[in-house]
Amino acid sequence: MPRTFRFAPSPNGRLHLGHAYSALCNEFYARQTQGRLLLRMEDIDPSRCKPEYEADIEADLAWLGIVFDGAVRRQSEHVATYAAVLQRLQSDGLIYPCFCTRGQIQRHGDGARDPDGAPLHRGRCRAISPEATRARLAAGEIPALRLDVDAALQGVDNALFWREFGEGEAERHVAAAPLDWGDVVLRGKERAAAYHLAVVVDDAEQGVTDVVRGRDLFAATSIHVLLQARLNLPTPRYRHHRLVIDASGAKMSKSASSRPLAALREEGYSAADLRGALGFAAVGAARPALGACAIN
Repeated sequence: MPRTFRFAPSPNGRLHLGHAYSALCNEFYARQTQGRLLLRMEDIDPSRCKPEYEADIEADLAWLGIVFDGAVRRQSEHVATYAAVLQRLQSDGLIYPCFCTRGQIQRHGDGARDPDGAPLHRGRCRAISPEATRARLAAGEIPALRLDVDAALQGVDNALFWREFGEGEAERHVAAAPLDWGDVVLRGKERAAAYHLAVVVDDAEQGVTDVVRGRDLFAATSIHVLLQARLNLPTPRYRHHRLVIDASGAKMSKSASSRPLAALREEGYSAADLRGALGFAAVGAARPALGACAIN
């Protein structure tokens, strides 16, 4: 079977150099292995994801010259699939409803935080009593659904790990540490599925064999490997690549209003310029500068 890679942006803004680097990394490894490259739109958040952003993303990727195989997968079209997986986890006693706010979790915790910096939710809800939870459910309120990490780990026979390659060819096994995340949200109050659940289901349904994404998602792989084990899904190979950073040393992001590819295009840069600056130029080609940015 061919190796299968995917690039999975969220259509909630324009692509920037960090996205371009990730997309080009996926293209590079897909070509190197004569594999397939898929495009997925992670549009599970209806309040932020817009069709016009999806069109902009596809235009930027076409301008970069990246060709994808098959049809685009949109998370918004697979809500029923996520619901079925959540029902399976619920039947196994692995998820529970939670009405806790971020502030309540922080006040009832010990100051611990997860790898993303959010207050760590340890164990079943302590901020809200079981009686209050039942009453709110009976009143029709929609809770978040959290993974009971301790219970999930009890059903795993072998040590959890994943195969990590980084940006080279040397394989290493990384021990997963899902407890670092506490009881993560798998379905938000306003979303059909949270990132951790949707990405695991999507990768399995698309037959992704190799996940190439930024180092900022390295720690999240621990939760993904746990979910894969509990759902009897294959664990892909992982390559967590370097990040494109700006002059301040911060990673480029939509929230930081990093300069989009469209702006660079309007300033006269070509797709070849971007490929060269990000390290994907043809052999012997010059490497143009794109302002104050680096890959680290």
